[in-house]
Amino acid sequence: MTGLEDHEGDLAAALAKIGRTAMFAELVAQRWSGESVQVDSKTTTLSARPRLQGVVFRAWAGGHWQEAAASALAGAELESSVTRLASELARASGGPAPPGAPSTSRGEWKTQPRRALRDLGAEGTISLAKQCRDWALAVPGIGETQVRLSWDEEQRLYLNTAGARCYQAITRTHGLVVPIAMEGGRPEFDYWNAGGVGGLEVLGTLDEATVRGVAEGSKAMLAAKAPPAGAMDVLLDPSVGGLFAHESFGHGTEADQFVRDRSYLKPILGQQVGPESLTLVDDGSRVGAWGSIYCDDEGHQSQRTVLVDRGRFVGALHDRETAALLHATPTGNTRRADFLSRAFVRMTNTFVEPGDRSFEELISEVDRGVLLEHGTSGIEDPLGGQMQLKVKKGHRIEHGKLTDLVGSMALSGKVLDFLREIKGVGTKEGFVINPGFCGKGHSDYVPAGTGGVYLLSHAIVGTA
Repeated sequence: MTGLEDHEGDLAAALAKIGRTAMFAELVAQRWSGESVQVDSKTTTLSARPRLQGVVFRAWAGGHWQEAAASALAGAELESSVTRLASELARASGGPAPPGAPSTSRGEWKTQPRRALRDLGAEGTISLAKQCRDWALAVPGIGETQVRLSWDEEQRLYLNTAGARCYQAITRTHGLVVPIAMEGGRPEFDYWNAGGVGGLEVLGTLDEATVRGVAEGSKAMLAAKAPPAGAMDVLLDPSVGGLFAHESFGHGTEADQFVRDRSYLKPILGQQVGPESLTLVDDGSRVGAWGSIYCDDEGHQSQRTVLVDRGRFVGALHDRETAALLHATPTGNTRRADFLSRAFVRMTNTFVEPGDRSFEELISEVDRGVLLEHGTSGIEDPLGGQMQLKVKKGHRIEHGKLTDLVGSMALSGKVLDFLREIKGVGTKEGFVINPGFCGKGHSDYVPAGTGGVYLLSHAIVGTA
């Protein structure tokens, strides 16, 4: 893929033209491409994702931001967008300086996969996907298996009139295997899912033993019993704990919600919300994690931001504007889904950090409860502080022992109640950051990682 650097001179000149009529101006240029292979027992689909490229300019118009976008990185279309924006800025009246201090960061970062999935070529990727399918179909009782392997490569270039220059090239790889078991015409499934920044190494656990184990899990779901219902002890596996961290707590820490008075967390910043064993972070600098970025779309480098420190709610996620309003500093969380979408305060990788309790110790503390496994979705309520998390399966816990496998269920309740009821945080055993996408606004989806460790608390569960 041609580098954005090839057009940097044209983009810098366009930014300088806008800067002559604005107190401050910046741009984010983007190029993105990818490919996905999906196979089952009947079809093979190769999808080359539509190539996306363009640039968005943002300038301060004396009291508000003004933006203009172009799908060309040079030539007449770019010039037309710049001329139009410069004309609008020239008509704007004087006013205060833009909120907060601009980034002056300069750097260049590129993902270096050990071996890119793209390098397998279409035939090699299809062959790998079919091999995974065949491993699963070899398990008696598996009637169908869906496998999807994909990669995408994205370049972003950030420039501003304060001298910042941040270039990043990120490669993401994702894999999904869904064996489907059939009995009496009734389908059931379990799944394997992995993704991250990097190449084939991201799919390191994708082998025959893993696929056959997932297929056996799909068969076992045919005999799963109904989940328990009511208030009880709940042990969240790392995927469900990650959903909790993201959906039920993380959204409430996005500081644009603070300034709009739409976060139930704003009044309790600085207060103890959980036990000292609980630390919850958002970390866009974590090497290899799905939601990682090198810098955000205001030119701030990504970082580890502690949201809950030993049980105390200590931090929020900021862009330049919220940081200025709330006397904080930007955290590297300003993200655009693409050059046609607006910038929001967004999470990157949000997770619970390891504690000091083994899985066996956490199980032994439960007299009557349930282990929730394989989180599938969550609903956030940043204003009211309610939550609902849905999972694919689980196990009853009785007298400190795992017993019956149970089917899909939902956990619900108040986030702050759940935090206060936390009885233990697992060790790094089983720590994982799962791939996903987070929407904000209408359809502004960005890669977001969720995960962590096992987490024991108390909540209401029932059939999903």
